[in-house]
Formats: sequence, structure tokens, C-alpha cells
Amino acid sequence: MSDTFRPGPLRTVLTGAAMGAADVVPGFSGGTVALVGGIYPRLIDNVRAGAHVLSVVARLRVREIVPALRALDWTFLIALLGGLGAAVVTLASTLEHLLEGWPIRMSAMFLGLVLGAAVTARHQLKGPATLRLAVIALASAVVTSFLLGVSPGALSDPTPLFLFGAAVIAVCAMILPGISGSFILLLLGVYAAVISAISQRDMTAIGAIVLGMIVGLASFATLLHWLLERAHDLVLAVLIGLMVGSARVLWPWPSATGVGDPTLGAPSGDVLVPVLAALGAFLAVVAVGRFLRPVSVD
Repeated sequence: MSDTFRPGPLRTVLTGAAMGAADVVPGFSGGTVALVGGIYPRLIDNVRAGAHVLSVVARLRVREIVPALRALDWTFLIALLGGLGAAVVTLASTLEHLLEGWPIRMSAMFLGLVLGAAVTARHQLKGPATLRLAVIALASAVVTSFLLGVSPGALSDPTPLFLFGAAVIAVCAMILPGISGSFILLLLGVYAAVISAISQRDMTAIGAIVLGMIVGLASFATLLHWLLERAHDLVLAVLIGLMVGSARVLWPWPSATGVGDPTLGAPSGDVLVPVLAALGAFLAVVAVGRFLRPVSVD
């Protein structure tokens, strides 16, 4: 993409680290960080190119493997994945402790982060913020919030075909800002089945899941790339709505089960500190977003 933001390696490492920190938080998407950091289109480009590599390998087209690998932006990917992996390894245990010890305050902080990200993402519109885009964002937020509140119950023995379809949908969510793949698996009632298949090394189920992820990435990343090229502001409005709607699972009250509870309740008990945490996080993201606002390059 001609106007894709291209930060330096150090800035990409820091963005990757922030994405890694977000990915270890239930209900918080690393895609949100990528959008705020201005690297989202470039990320989608590389996801699409990576999916093409997997497709070429799976079809045993040996002559096409090297050209497909060359199409990847290796400097960007190494910096991004390096920062992401380092953050996951170093922060996972700390965040887990904080989430278990102060679920309400952590939920509030992440709520502020996501809402601040939604406000910051508005500055990446290429055109004016019209009423049409506002309506689209609102509709996206309402639908996302409703879907996250649906709890159909877990399926005890999903078929490999169903797991394949669930993986296709979930991996699409993983590269969208504001919504995580784990929540999609929960909504479809297969989260426990997926975890069980991995822990028990059920190769039939794992094969269906991996194949679904490859198909999902190959198809959705290509579609999202195409949409960003042709309807950037429309897609961005939908993504902003996704972030706002996903705030439902970060609402601090109640948070008896920790961050990620879609149940909504009135503020009670510990209120002042969570409100201040949410406000501080919101203002911090807006301030950082202004500082890191990407500049288009030709």
C-alpha cells in the first residue's frame, strides 16, 4: 500500500511489545495496538503474504516457495515478532497476578485503554468524519456488544468440521482490533473443546483447527486488504465500532471471574480507584496516539 506507515525497527519492536502485552489480556486485542500504532495495513499485508507462503507449501509448489518468502517484509516481521514474543514471555506472569489480585481495577484500566484507542483510531481516517461513518461505527459497536453477551453454552463433542469452521472465524477475529479469537471460540461453544484437543494431542481435531486457521488467514487477510485498499474509512469505522463494542467484556462490574466477563452491572464497592484508572488509561492512550500519529509516505 502506498500510504502504509513505515516506522523504524525500534519503534516496530516497541509496538510489537505493546501488542504482546495486549494479547495476554482476555478481551484485549493486539490488533487494537497495531491500529493505534499506525502499522495495521502493513500488518495485514504481511499476514496475507504469510498465508500465501503456507498455501504454497501446503500445495507442494516448490518453485513458488522462495518468491513467496521474498514477498514478506522480514525486517518488519522480525522486529514486530521479537517485541511481541519478549512481552508475552516477560509480562504474562505479572499480568496474570494483577488480573487475579485486582480484577476490577485491571478491567477498568483496560476499558480506558480500549476506549482511548477507539478515539485515537479516528485520526487515521483519510477523509472527514461524516455522519454516515459515525452511524456505521455505532451499528458495529451495538452488534459486537450484543454478540459478546450471547452465551450459547459449550459443545461437549464438536465434529472436526465444526472445529474447522470455528477456527476459520476465530483466526479472523485475532487480526481484528477490539475482539479476540478466544472470545469467538467461547461464543461458538468450542473453547473448552479446543483446549482439550491441544492438551490431549488429538491430532484429528488439531489438524482441523490448524487447517481452519490457514484457510481463515488466507481468505480473510486477502479480503481485509482488498477492503482497506478500496474503502479504507468505511472499514476503519467498522473496526472502531468493534473496539467500542468489545468494551463490554472489560466493564469492571461485576468482575468476579476476572477480565473478560460480559455480564454488565451497576458500579459498586471499589469504584473511585477503577474510575481514576480508566480515566488515566484513556488519557494516556490519547496522548501517546497524538505523539505516535503516523505520517503517510509515498
